[in-house]
Amino acid sequence: MTLTTSFHIPVQRAYPSRLHEVDWENLEFGKYFTDHMLICDFTDGQWQDPQIIPFGDFRLSPVSLALHYGQTIFEGMKAFRMDDGAINIFRPERHYDRMVLSSERMCMPVPPREVFIEGLHQLVDLDRNWVPGEEGSTLYLRPFMIATEARLRVKVSDSYRFAIVATPTGKYFEKPVSVKVERDFVRAARGGTGYAKCGGNYGASMYPTQKAREEGYDQVLWTDGSTHRYIEESGAMNVFFVLDGTLVTPPLSDSILDGVTRDSLLKLARRQGVPVAERPVDVEELKEAFKKGAITEAFGAGTAAVISPIGVIGIDGKDYTLPQSGTKGIGAQLKDALDNIRYGREADTEEWNFIVK
Repeated sequence: MTLTTSFHIPVQRAYPSRLHEVDWENLEFGKYFTDHMLICDFTDGQWQDPQIIPFGDFRLSPVSLALHYGQTIFEGMKAFRMDDGAINIFRPERHYDRMVLSSERMCMPVPPREVFIEGLHQLVDLDRNWVPGEEGSTLYLRPFMIATEARLRVKVSDSYRFAIVATPTGKYFEKPVSVKVERDFVRAARGGTGYAKCGGNYGASMYPTQKAREEGYDQVLWTDGSTHRYIEESGAMNVFFVLDGTLVTPPLSDSILDGVTRDSLLKLARRQGVPVAERPVDVEELKEAFKKGAITEAFGAGTAAVISPIGVIGIDGKDYTLPQSGTKGIGAQLKDALDNIRYGREADTEEWNFIVK
């Protein structure tokens, strides 16, 4: 599918470009940002005209509501340089739908669809030289929105800023990750904001994640907030297990993020005839599966991480090591299938690719 411009967004160009500052051999996630960004403000009860301006700092009142009461949401997606040189933004419509849900949950105005979609299109087109050409490296796109009303009062803000920034990035995790099953702390409870991509979810997860890292793990594997019995997701990813040859992932709920990569992998797995189950995963079931050798793979899936194999799972003080499936595993095969679509090597029958013209 090709994105076509339905309306013009005025551009203030950045001179000179900062492209020469990028160390393309060492693309740390979130270190470099493209020359431009999109901004669009909500004031007086309506969205104002969007504009693309040079990347730079915002001016905010120190009592802006976002800084005190947490009205902040964001999305994360990627643009790929395909094998034929074209640039593809992967599944922006799906990301927009999720931002609508986050906006509604956080009592924030929904950004206009055309500002979101065409803003991505025109920003990526303008900064297309920032899209890496090496496979595995991409242009990560971060649409986000913050409450900007200057008021020290717990209330829904009357003004907001929607913005999009972009950063060229390499691989998120370079090697299999180790995760700790979290039995004490809670990422999200039923009825809360777990399904929304809001800043508070990530802020609350930092302390237990830091404690896990001090114990030698990379990430936390969250369990449900009431019993700590069932696996939900990892810190930056949805999680999958291969149990007795079936690809298993916890079912969506209001405490689990509806990952776009998760959805893509499930569709690809079913298309390839891989047995799939979206069902609760009991921590005790994982222990038993390790004892019997019934678990052959585990991996995280997310926009930033793509597919990250899990090498070690720590459960109740004991580390369980997973076998290295290499290129023959289900996770590796699904990653290859996803990449073949995103880089234009196979037909995009789902119309996930939005080609920037």
